[in-house]
Amino acid sequence: MTESTEDKTVAIVSYITIIGWVVAIILHSNNKTELGAFHLRQSLGLFLTGIVLWWIPILGWILNLVVLAFWILGLIYAIQGDKKAIPLVGDFYQNIFNGLA
Repeated sequence: MTESTEDKTVAIVSYITIIGWVVAIILHSNNKTELGAFHLRQSLGLFLTGIVLWWIPILGWILNLVVLAFWILGLIYAIQGDKKAIPLVGDFYQNIFNGLA
């Protein structure tokens, strides 16, 4: 399925800092798409996981490198227009934030 440029824009912008996520959710509220909703949930999960891990000394900081790798992977999926879940945690994020977008 081919997604429009606007769908991809919401997906991509959602990964660009928390401010980008807020902008993406505003854009998404004007034109709801499955791709946008999917990546809004993925990126929110990554942001929140990163924040929680930041407060855990040493181990959390090391695990944040994994979160960074997952963030890059999610961004690549968004650029490609794919609705692929991030390994290990993507399905969890989709379930927990199901009512979000």
